[in-house]
Amino acid sequence: MIPATFVGMALALGSLIAMMLLEGSSPLAVVLLPPLVLVFGATFGAAVAGSAMADLRKLGSWFRMAFGPDGGSTTGSLIAQLVELATMARKEGMLPLENRARTVEDPFLRRGLQLAIDAVPMEQVRHVLEREIEATRSDDLVAARFFAKMGGYAPTIGIIGTVVGLVQVLKSLQDPTVLGPLVASAFVATLWGVLSANFIWLPISVKIRRNADLRAAEMELVLEGVCEILAGTNPRALRQKLQAMLPPSEAQLSAA
Repeated sequence: MIPATFVGMALALGSLIAMMLLEGSSPLAVVLLPPLVLVFGATFGAAVAGSAMADLRKLGSWFRMAFGPDGGSTTGSLIAQLVELATMARKEGMLPLENRARTVEDPFLRRGLQLAIDAVPMEQVRHVLEREIEATRSDDLVAARFFAKMGGYAPTIGIIGTVVGLVQVLKSLQDPTVLGPLVASAFVATLWGVLSANFIWLPISVKIRRNADLRAAEMELVLEGVCEILAGTNPRALRQKLQAMLPPSEAQLSAA
């Protein structure tokens, strides 16, 4: 499935291009290297200036979070996996789960199972996993705030580019033949500043926040599942409890 980020950005850019074509102008008219360099380069630089160097090492994972698969897509398989583990624990006890835990792909679930297998008290298991959920969500929000800052800086930097371009216009007042192209070129920087903020950076920030919410919800579901496995809850009751944590539409899909 194509991530919603691509669909939304393509629709926004397509609407802009369609408007320009309907008005008889060429979309390539706004593709000018100087304003592009200023807006994108200075916007990124300003955002970096307000961040820690350690944050920049996570840029790749931040973009994957925005443009990768939409969050929440593994909820159904997680519930099925937790019910399977609960069934195994009820029949064979906790120790046989150790070999099964090694094959679990989800690292959060794997760590939770290891705590349960090591006979860590349930309250401590819950405390450890809750702290990890909080730390993960806090880390995700750093990414969202980074792109939100870029969305805030971009329009202002675009205006700076326009002012710089207008200075060049004022220097050429003696030659009326070049005033039109120079004025148009000057305002392209403002266009790219506003466009990049509203078509790229702010949507990425919102998408990361949404995926952070979905990831935290999945981790909370895993937390409850591990604690119920540790408590020896009936697998059928576990499935019902986990499905009750989902929105109704998702619960119906996971039950299907």
